[in-house]
Amino acid sequence: MRPRVVCEARRHGSAEVVVRPAERRPRRVGSPLNVAFLTTEDPLYLPSFFERVLSVRTDGSSVFVVPPLYKNQSTRAATWRYVRTFGLGAALGLAAKVARAKLRKRSVARVCRSYGVLCEPARDVNDPKFLDRLRAMNTELIVSVSCPQIFKKSLIELAPDGCLNVHGAILPAYRGVLPSFWMLANGEKQAGVSIFFVNEEIDAGDLCGQRIFDIRPDESLDSFLQRSKTIAADLLLEVLGAIERGTVERTPLDLSNGSYYSWPDRKAVRRFYAAGRRVW
Repeated sequence: MRPRVVCEARRHGSAEVVVRPAERRPRRVGSPLNVAFLTTEDPLYLPSFFERVLSVRTDGSSVFVVPPLYKNQSTRAATWRYVRTFGLGAALGLAAKVARAKLRKRSVARVCRSYGVLCEPARDVNDPKFLDRLRAMNTELIVSVSCPQIFKKSLIELAPDGCLNVHGAILPAYRGVLPSFWMLANGEKQAGVSIFFVNEEIDAGDLCGQRIFDIRPDESLDSFLQRSKTIAADLLLEVLGAIERGTVERTPLDLSNGSYYSWPDRKAVRRFYAAGRRVW
């Protein structure tokens, strides 16, 4: 019988993905992949994610960090958008959390240094010079972890083993932006993490791993994100291992049964607070 990737949530429930086999090039089964992680500089959640991943696998890993801004926004514009959306109190809470994290010198780069893993800044992941850098490193697999840039075809097709994205929702539901916020605002009882092979559509490639877990009734957005990132790191390690063993399998997402969300408006934020949720 052909094996299937089964993602067990252990203490957080479980999920099994019924899939079809992945097409892959011949490779020495079990050999470590050269994996390029594309991420952003977030001192709150990503250092712990990479701590969990790199504590298990350092061989062949490299990390590239892009600016934490969407659509070429200035820092001032991004800050003002956050204030308008979530309110001054939440914005001050964010500023305090970031300041504390920086005082503790929490960063993705510092985690990488502690494990001897290459970490470099990257301005534009679609820039031809950056693509040449990945090719020169014999990159076999690309993994996007909260990378705020849209990947173009030349990047998606660069690595022979594909390009993965880690998304904090039960795809195909909650595609798009800030799925953690939207799940809490909508009163969902369960959440999840999905890992899929990227194509040129947004959050729409073949699924290769998924984990479902319960949402706690007293959970803030902050504590939910911390827990979700831990679960995502464990799931990613399982998927990477399956790819290296040649046992990973894929299933197309049925987008007709999904949903897509953009940046929240004030009405959605009021619903979030009315549900008894808080940001911090």
